[in-house]
Order: sequence, then structure tokens, then C-alpha cells
Amino acid sequence: MAINKGVEEWLFSYLENSLKDTEFYQLLGIELIEIGAGEAVLGAKTTSKHTNPLGLIHGGLLMSIADAAMGNAIRSLGARAVTIDMSTSFIAAAQVATEIKATGKVLKSGNKLFFAEAFINSSEKLLVHTKGTFYKTGDITP
Repeated sequence: MAINKGVEEWLFSYLENSLKDTEFYQLLGIELIEIGAGEAVLGAKTTSKHTNPLGLIHGGLLMSIADAAMGNAIRSLGARAVTIDMSTSFIAAAQVATEIKATGKVLKSGNKLFFAEAFINSSEKLLVHTKGTFYKTGDITP
């Protein structure tokens, strides 16, 4: 079960259940670890199914978990939003059979736009830094 770090209980429950019910996240093995106002931590255990032809973890998995971490950080503020831009720096390769953790944080929220970033680590080693811009499509209500 994920850790709630100050999000209203109804919103925490909604976020936790919607992440569990998202088939794409199930396919990739992405799970919610903790969530607070404007911040979300997601994790996944890498397997050989996540590799590219070089035998390293595919960048698509890393970008997906970074996008999900930023998106859920925004959703923790009660907003629905879609990604309109992402910039990713791959700093180190992710290996098979390791735990990766993506921490997403909202940097700025406006009326329609959110700016966020995510860091992905494995065993305290920085793998990825991502920045994103998101467009608000509505609010999450109880």
C-alpha cells in the first residue's frame, strides 16, 4: 500500500485506485509508493521484458514512469492534466532486475499550465532527469 503524505483521504484513495486500475501501468509494473501535495513517488522492478536490443532497460519505460510520476504529482493537487511537452536526459543506464524509483514534483502551477520535473534513481544512482509541461483539462472532485 502506498504512503499518504498529506493528501485528502478521498483523493489519495482515488489516485491509488486509478493507478492500480490503469492497464498500461500494470503492463509495465509501475506502482505508487507515496504521494503528497505536489509530489508523487512511483516504482517498478525491471525485468528482461523491459529491455532494448542492447540488453539495457528501454528508455520508453523510463520516460513512461517519469511522465506518470509528474502526472500524479499534478493529480495530487486535484487537477486533471495531459502532457504537452517532455524533455528527458538519460544520465546512466538502468539494469535488469533492479528497483527503479521515479520522484515527480510540481514546480509551478497556473490556471491552465503545470510545470513539473522527475528524477529516476536506482540504488541511489541517478538515471534520468525529466522536465514536463502539462495542460489542465479539469478538476478531480469527490
